[in-house]
Amino acid sequence: MEIKLKLNGRAVTGYIDPGMLLIDFLREKGCHSVKRGCETANCGLCTVLMDGKPILSCSMLAARAAGHSVQTLEGLQEEAADFVGFIADQGADQCGFCNPGFVMNTIALLREIPDPTDDEIRAYLAGNLCRCSGYDGQLRGIRAYLDSRKK
Repeated sequence: MEIKLKLNGRAVTGYIDPGMLLIDFLREKGCHSVKRGCETANCGLCTVLMDGKPILSCSMLAARAAGHSVQTLEGLQEEAADFVGFIADQGADQCGFCNPGFVMNTIALLREIPDPTDDEIRAYLAGNLCRCSGYDGQLRGIRAYLDSRKK
């Protein structure tokens, strides 16, 4: 079956099996920031933005993305560059495997709530698993980024 969607700002057409997951379609299109982790929609590694909202691409059929706009970290490098250094400065990216999911959810958070509270940050990042550093470093990094914007 043929699907058409906008991927990172450009029109893309693909031919898929009806049961293909969105994560597999995106990786076939070169979006390797989208990672396979738990395959149960619990870890956040496969997070992408569809029509600006975070979704888990491991639990969505690619066919459901037809006609929509999908963004991966590959298409959001400039926006992510603003704050990823702050997260790294807090030691929150030890192995880096969870970073794309955290970054995608942070972008979605800051688009929706430009000056979130710590509780709002925690709520947005709750679906992302990090086995190396816990979550305090990510929170401190995001908070440091937000504080730097106020100066």
